[in-house]
Amino acid sequence: MRIIDNYSIGGLVLLFAGILSAQAVTPARTDHGLVAATDLSAQPLTQTYSGSNEDRFVIGEGDLLAISVWKEPELSRSIPVRSDGEISLPLVGEVKAAGLTPLQLEQDIARKLRNYITEPEVTIIVEQINSEKFNILGQVAKPGSYPLMQATTVMDAIATAGGFRDFAKQKNVYVLRQAPSAKETRIAFNYKEYIKGKNVQQNIKLEPHDTIVVP
Repeated sequence: MRIIDNYSIGGLVLLFAGILSAQAVTPARTDHGLVAATDLSAQPLTQTYSGSNEDRFVIGEGDLLAISVWKEPELSRSIPVRSDGEISLPLVGEVKAAGLTPLQLEQDIARKLRNYITEPEVTIIVEQINSEKFNILGQVAKPGSYPLMQATTVMDAIATAGGFRDFAKQKNVYVLRQAPSAKETRIAFNYKEYIKGKNVQQNIKLEPHDTIVVP
């Protein structure tokens, strides 16, 4: 009969501790197909856009901006874009925000602040997007118009609207999308197929002004 000494027991304890530690981090797939370690407990609860990583996002009327000027707390604030597309800041005055990316607006504000501050560093985060919306109509609990967050899918939209009503035709859902040529495109979505794992690519990402119809 083999006797396990104290050193062997200590080694087993360290081995199991290492396994448990490794399981605390879950791999997540990034948009580029790469696998990165992600702590699920640290996932953000809200979606924000910043000039550093979302240069293609265009600010619109009603969007809520968090403007930060380094070492100038009196100039840092959250401010909505007015219906005329402008915002107002101390020292800067009226600034056109709608139609610009966060990075472009950062550069514009920094340029105007150079009259008062040496090398101003401006950071803008879009805290809430109200300018880009999608519509969902028909047999859902809460039809209406909703803010379009990044990577919102048809399933996300249905969930946001409270799910289907009792007599919804779940196989015949479709998305109406306005093409650049002004022609409207109809994209089918069969919920019954999707939840069975069939034709999963039909759960498309929504674009601004898409309308989901649930017969």
